[in-house]
Amino acid sequence: MAAPHVTDDVPHDECGVFGIFAPGEEVSKLVYLGLFALQHRGQESTGMAVSNGYRTMVFKDMGLVSQVFNESALNSLTGYLAIGHDRYSTTGSSEWSNAQPTYRELPGDGRRKGGLSLAHNGNLTNTNELSAWLEERTGEQLLKYEMDSTNDTQLVTALLASYGNDIDAGLAEVLPRLAGAFSLVLMTEKKLWAARDRHGVRPLVLGKFGDGWVLASETCALDIIGAQFVREIAPGEIIRVDEDGIHSSTFAKPEPKGCIFEYVYLARPDSVIADRQVQMVRERIGRQLAIEHPVDADMVMATPASGVPGAIGYAKQSGIEYGTGLVKNAYIGRTFIQPTQTMRQLGIKMKLNPIPEAIKGKRLVIVDDSIVRGNTQRAIIKMLRQAGAKEVHVRISSPPVTWPCYYGIDFSTREELIAPDKTTEQIAREIGADTLGYVSLDGMAECVDLPKSQLCAACFSGNYPIQIPSHAPRACGD
Repeated sequence: MAAPHVTDDVPHDECGVFGIFAPGEEVSKLVYLGLFALQHRGQESTGMAVSNGYRTMVFKDMGLVSQVFNESALNSLTGYLAIGHDRYSTTGSSEWSNAQPTYRELPGDGRRKGGLSLAHNGNLTNTNELSAWLEERTGEQLLKYEMDSTNDTQLVTALLASYGNDIDAGLAEVLPRLAGAFSLVLMTEKKLWAARDRHGVRPLVLGKFGDGWVLASETCALDIIGAQFVREIAPGEIIRVDEDGIHSSTFAKPEPKGCIFEYVYLARPDSVIADRQVQMVRERIGRQLAIEHPVDADMVMATPASGVPGAIGYAKQSGIEYGTGLVKNAYIGRTFIQPTQTMRQLGIKMKLNPIPEAIKGKRLVIVDDSIVRGNTQRAIIKMLRQAGAKEVHVRISSPPVTWPCYYGIDFSTREELIAPDKTTEQIAREIGADTLGYVSLDGMAECVDLPKSQLCAACFSGNYPIQIPSHAPRACGD
């Protein structure tokens, strides 16, 4: 687990994945566009593996999609079959060796049998058991501190590659033994696969592109290349795409536990998950927030950009005017400047700046998607008061985050979080708000409009529906 970024006080999903099989097309630029659409899911590194049917080329590096790939690089990646990956570290450190896709030569009898490339979104919780199984199968010791990639993706790649060219058999045996969350895309020189864990924690969708097929973490990546959405990959399903078309099989009975935080923050608002338009879900949560936590105020505003849908919903329900009080620098990206004390102080102002004329003398309701550590909200409220705000009332489109996530979001200890040992009133005082209100878990789930039994809300409730590491803390009564 990477350490939190000092100027980055928002939750991050681990990754975005993309795959395409499109004979007759040069797909590298399509992968580029797909990864660009999924950039919100990971900004530390990016990469792609591309095959022309005979050999695979892998290109990956640290940075944003637009920083890593240029016209020359894309033109050199020729082929009709590819997978791509955007990464934000949840396991493994932030360094080049952990960039994906991973790649392994497949074993052969004195001759090359090709290679396996793999990209993973999620987080596994039984890597010790899997490492022991790999050693039992192959004699290889692939321990965390010895891996050329210190993440669980390398371990899955090694296990599947041990089956040689019979990747279908490998998937049938390996996937049922993976605990935790995973949405995978993988490929050899001639075939493309995708798989989703039996709980469907992380999204994964299938699209049609001409005579070819596309796989992606979110529907927004289909939209950007003009692919037609077909359906979601079902929990426990394996998809294989080859020259004979598309094939589906299952490795486990579905037990849906989709991450509720995808609807609140992680997914792009123009994506669709489980037939729910994310933007509309977030607006409904904003309306619910206004019902549960009304306040007399002059203007509703958002923490841009993730708080905007909730703020719109709050304004519609409350009848309070919606306005813009903060402007976001659209070009901020991720910074690699060393985190000196000066940079810590300026980190928020690099991203957001208040509009004094819109704020001065007003009682404000500011809507955000979540509070993780409280640093961002504290800095924003200070800026708003310095700009002349009379009152600042904070409303949050999710319940208090009180438990760590083991399924692919980057808070791993309770010590990282502001809410576990504080009341709402104490948190309000700590961040400098006049009042603070969180939407209830029941209210949020009602807005998603899925049975609570089909959602994972462990970071709010502490009730983990899937195996977690043996050393991990549990909620009382678990």
